[in-house]
Amino acid sequence: MSKIIALANQKGGVGKTTSSINLAASLAVLEYRTLLVDADPQANSTSGIGFDPRTIKNSIYECIINQVDPHEAIQKTETPNLDLLPAHIDLVGAEIEMINLTDREFKMKAVLNLLRDEYDFIIIDCSPSLGLITINALTAADSVIIPVQCEYFALEGLGKLLNTIKIVQTRLNTTLEIEGILLTMYDVRLRLSNQVVEEVRTHFEDMVFDTIIQRNTRLSEAPSFGMSVIMHDATCKGAINYLNLAREIVRKNGMVRDKAIATTETI
Repeated sequence: MSKIIALANQKGGVGKTTSSINLAASLAVLEYRTLLVDADPQANSTSGIGFDPRTIKNSIYECIINQVDPHEAIQKTETPNLDLLPAHIDLVGAEIEMINLTDREFKMKAVLNLLRDEYDFIIIDCSPSLGLITINALTAADSVIIPVQCEYFALEGLGKLLNTIKIVQTRLNTTLEIEGILLTMYDVRLRLSNQVVEEVRTHFEDMVFDTIIQRNTRLSEAPSFGMSVIMHDATCKGAINYLNLAREIVRKNGMVRDKAIATTETI
């Protein structure tokens, strides 16, 4: 039975897709069978892991709307142990098409339930909105990671997201937990970055991951090569950060294996 983790934040540009791709790849490298689910109509996780969304025939959209078997949509990636359930632009219309469906908030859960026994982790990259697709992801997930960038407006909108999570917990998914708040785009040279880290940790305390994702050139350029940073340059700071995050999540969930307990590097 897999652990399903959604990465959600209605703010764009917080490192959500970058974190989804690279967390999934890091878990896979640590030899956990991992599925990356692209639940964003922009399909950035799909292209960022090496697939052209325009050539995708079956995606999460067909699985939700047309009841296509998700096994027919899953793509094998070049990273061992990592599969992709892709997205394409049609997902934009899914929310409108779902409005009149019964149990519309549970459509993604029904799809992922068909796959739970085949993976250790399922990572969902949510769209930068709090629409019906994101609600579906939160309803399907066991927990949610909230990426927060180390910049001036870091906490803007976070209250609205936490309120949405609380509504989902109350009405749709009583077992949904917050896996943690992930600080991204950290620049050690900037006083502002350090102030944001301090502010977020003061506000949210134990909810914040120990691992912080630093700004890194190799991390930024990896999607243009259609690969995760760990496949692009496994020795760079970005790859080390995401491996540390993967290990932290594995430890937190009591799923440690020998390869996953190697010493982590902190900043």
